[in-house]
Amino acid sequence: MKPPQRKIIHCDCDCFYAAVEMRDDPSLRLLPVAVGGRADQRGVVATCNYEARRFGVRSAMATSQALQRCPGLIVVRPAMEKYRIASKQILAIYRDYTALVEPLSLDEAYLDVTHATQHGGSATLIAQEIRARIEATVGITASAGIAPNKFIAKIASDWNKPNGQFVVRPHEIDAFVAALPVKKLHGVGKVTAAKLNALGAHYCADLRNWPRAELTQQFGKFGERLYNLCRGIDERVVNPSSERKSVSVEETYVTDLADLAACAAEFDAIIDMLIARVQRAAAEKHIHKLFIKIRFADFRQTTVECVATAIDRDVLHGLLEIGFRRRQQAVRLLGAGVRLGEEEGVDGQMALFDRDDRR
Repeated sequence: MKPPQRKIIHCDCDCFYAAVEMRDDPSLRLLPVAVGGRADQRGVVATCNYEARRFGVRSAMATSQALQRCPGLIVVRPAMEKYRIASKQILAIYRDYTALVEPLSLDEAYLDVTHATQHGGSATLIAQEIRARIEATVGITASAGIAPNKFIAKIASDWNKPNGQFVVRPHEIDAFVAALPVKKLHGVGKVTAAKLNALGAHYCADLRNWPRAELTQQFGKFGERLYNLCRGIDERVVNPSSERKSVSVEETYVTDLADLAACAAEFDAIIDMLIARVQRAAAEKHIHKLFIKIRFADFRQTTVECVATAIDRDVLHGLLEIGFRRRQQAVRLLGAGVRLGEEEGVDGQMALFDRDDRR
């Protein structure tokens, strides 16, 4: 017997931290607002409202740069406990419809409503009701994407932001995905998108002309993922028991970084992005290790870790130097991250954990 067509909702609150701040102080609603760290302390923007985005302010941007783009920007310090309370209220609403809820951060989650009974099982009507309840109960708005898989649902949730939703039905998948720019594919950053564009693939329809073997040759394991995603194929299930074990960011460079000085010059931008992502995941209190990742020009990779309970730029730069000294050659990728969890017996002493992956 053929299993029922999956119905996945990706629900994403609109500028979550900023929305909570505007809810609590209505005088902020028509003003450009960012939530983040102070400019004089090398802070970064965790999120901002749509008024600020009109000036080019974005998440993970240094607060000092955001203030240059928008001199009238109001920067609010994060109030994480307030955001966690709002997140718990929202999760409780989701779980009224399905036990299959997979939170991605405080402000977004996947829901599998394939077997939900409300509204005759209509995922569209369920999403509408969820969004209305979030606004009535929590006082902020959310957007939703509805589709047969996680990949398309996540893209769809961004389609009618803010305070909207978009549905991609099974028979619409092929045309919907074919028209997507390749930069919309999960895992495709600026460098990979530029490489795909240079090779003649601007849209998913272009990418479908590539044989699986050629994509794998060009992009390694990720080529297999590209082959499936450009066809709208994503078999990942909504996993309610998934527990986030790390938060990380990485950047692949168009031109290899020649030496340690070049790597160090790029690394603060990586750390800024990491800080913003950790804040978005509300993971600051759960950090127990820092790590860096380097992929060299010969595609060999190394990582270095140390025990830590907070993001420390000097420590991360020290790990970067240790990693670079292992091969002392040009670098094509840099990454930084945190490991999450609560470990027994962790004290303030720094202990290094090395791994050199020969691949």
